[in-house]
Amino acid sequence: MAAYFLTLFSVLTIVPGCIHVLAPDGGAGSIAGLDLSQNGRLIIALFAWAGATQIAFGLAMLIISLRYRTLVPITLALAIVERTLHALDAWVFRSVPGGHHPPEHYGVLVVLPLLLAALGVSLRSSPRGR
Repeated sequence: MAAYFLTLFSVLTIVPGCIHVLAPDGGAGSIAGLDLSQNGRLIIALFAWAGATQIAFGLAMLIISLRYRTLVPITLALAIVERTLHALDAWVFRSVPGGHHPPEHYGVLVVLPLLLAALGVSLRSSPRGR
């Protein structure tokens, strides 16, 4: 079950990564609602960079979920670390001026408990002594 969740999570990581890399504004203005009138090219470039890392991590998670299932628990743990840092950055350390939050800031609050639950399931069902 945890491997299936990791498969879904990997797709939900790859798709936004593709948007960040392929969309003309990387989704910065059209989805996140950021003002691109100042430093717009830099913001779009940073979104593309973030998208590239999302695609790479998403593909690694997809391969692990489909082929290397013994690595599912550690991969879920890494995803939890990444999402926790993302949530802390979005909601605690660097709040957005004006209180605006893009959709991903809310999504991380939903997916983080699901990742924790999937990790718990994966640890209970993983073979011992390997």
